Amino acid sequence: MILIVDDRPENILPLKKILELHHFSVDTAESGEEALKKVLNTSYSVIILDVQMPKMDGFEVATAIAGFSKARDTSIIFLSAINKEKKFITKGYTSGGIDYLTKPVDADILVLKVKTLHRLYEQQQELRATQVSLRKEVEVRKQAQEDLVERMQELRSVLASLPQMAFTINPKGQIEYVNEHWYLYSSQSNTFPETHPEDSGYQGWENYFEKHLEYTREVRLRELVTGDYRYHFLRITPIKQQEETIRWVGTFTDIHDQKLATELLEQKVELRTKELLTKNEELERTNHELQQFAWVVSHDLKEPLRKIQILNDMIKEKYLKENTTAVTLVDRSINSSARMSKLINDLLEYSQLSVSANFQPTDLNVLFNELLIDFDEVIRAKNAQILVGKLPVLEIIPSRIRQVFQNLISNALKFSKSDVQPVIKLSAEFIKTKEIDGEPSPDGKYCRIELTDNGIGFDEKFLDRIFVIFQRLNERTSYEGTGIGLAIAKKNIDMHNGLISAKSRLNEGAMFIIVLPVVQTEE
Repeated sequence: MILIVDDRPENILPLKKILELHHFSVDTAESGEEALKKVLNTSYSVIILDVQMPKMDGFEVATAIAGFSKARDTSIIFLSAINKEKKFITKGYTSGGIDYLTKPVDADILVLKVKTLHRLYEQQQELRATQVSLRKEVEVRKQAQEDLVERMQELRSVLASLPQMAFTINPKGQIEYVNEHWYLYSSQSNTFPETHPEDSGYQGWENYFEKHLEYTREVRLRELVTGDYRYHFLRITPIKQQEETIRWVGTFTDIHDQKLATELLEQKVELRTKELLTKNEELERTNHELQQFAWVVSHDLKEPLRKIQILNDMIKEKYLKENTTAVTLVDRSINSSARMSKLINDLLEYSQLSVSANFQPTDLNVLFNELLIDFDEVIRAKNAQILVGKLPVLEIIPSRIRQVFQNLISNALKFSKSDVQPVIKLSAEFIKTKEIDGEPSPDGKYCRIELTDNGIGFDEKFLDRIFVIFQRLNERTSYEGTGIGLAIAKKNIDMHNGLISAKSRLNEGAMFIIVLPVVQTEE
């Protein structure tokens, strides 16, 4: 019986159908744990094992199966769609796999391998049964010896059909059989093929042979026709009966293409890494130049504006006191200059958000109370009510989070209803996950902060616009502002690896929601 182990049913079904078409009895398992339970209760000739599985991956399952005496004759074929690197292939063989195939798999090759390993399994079972019967009767022993010779012929036929170099070694350590592929790399059947001069050959094989342990090694073999050296993976497995090694079966698997592809990939990764480092240095230099440019432009723009405002004030006071129309026009000019100055300041502030700063544990209660002092006059003028719950200590950049609260409080007071007392509420709670609607948890690694007001609100269909720079939902004539405040808040929260969103309805107030990590870690 064949066991297919894969956590994806859509992967199991086609393999099961293919094997059943070739008259195999097939069992399935959708996890490593389920597979181990089935191996304890059922004998399988071949296990087709997926490498990528949750909880227990294929390598762990194979290692566990190797410890079951009942499964010692079971052959494991690894399948992998992702782990194609040499280290994973090597790990597959060293953890007990007979073969390691990468997806997509050629169905014919897979069936051929399964048939071969299934026949090997059956032969091993028959050999053990024959050994038991030999102990009972001399006559049966003779017949069993003949069966054994026949089975060996079948084994050699199977090895001859393999696409790899295959060979067998007798208990004395002598090579007794090689298949046709052997002669591509060696003209002699009784010695191992020549390896690259820089390699250490078949070092350590004698120790493994004496201890009856499986031997694996990566070698470069010289091809006789071309003289080129190609990478091969050598695997020599002891075949045991009644805890006694009766022979060894070995294979040389050509991994030259995979080896070269891996080396090429490593070179590309190294080259790309160097390019990225160079680009990062260029970006850092460009950011620094942009920051310097922003400061210079800010200074050069604000200085003429200040002169315009001063000169307009002087003209208004000295020459236009009696001309109301001219005063109105000059006032409009002064107000436009003031808005331009505010816009320059906001743009400069926005450009400075890319400058790094140090995170430090900060009590939000202290930070918020200090911030309210700046709004003292506006709060009194509007008779606003500020309700603040218990706020936590978070690892933040205090000046950045102060900017966020400052913009949110400013908007809540600015967009209040003219005939209703403004009420602003601030609360906080810990949550499990980094989500706006995360589940509350006293031990959560994130903190959700909610600031609500009873102002004019907005239509939620514009939610994506309010955090974009220069986006406004109200006329400038009705509400002053540059449309940068919430963009600054968004950028500050992003700098803290957090989230910011809002919920609102027209004339029903608004709620701004912030999610911040309690402790900043590298993501």
